[in-house]
Amino acid sequence: MAEESTPRSRLGVYGISVASELSGIDPQTLRLYERRGLLTPARTGGGTRRYSDDDLVLLQHIGELVAAGVNIAGIARILQLEADNLRLEHANAGLRAELDEAAVGASD
Repeated sequence: MAEESTPRSRLGVYGISVASELSGIDPQTLRLYERRGLLTPARTGGGTRRYSDDDLVLLQHIGELVAAGVNIAGIARILQLEADNLRLEHANAGLRAELDEAAVGASD
């Protein structure tokens, strides 16, 4: 079962009304954010949106960007750049680990 391997923070457990209440963001705005690709909540078999704890953290970040005056297109770009940066940091860490292993192997 896929849910067993999914980290708990990524499991969609909150309906849109609960996510709206927890995030302080109107349900229509949540739907707009989804249409604009800012987040993708999980869906039940019947198509009901289910928001995760990670989605709520992302919504908090989006709210901070909105409060700072960033428009939706700008938020989308910022989120993409942050995701790209995270991927590059992980790749860099992997390369550094390989170099460290190679250096240890060369000194033996």
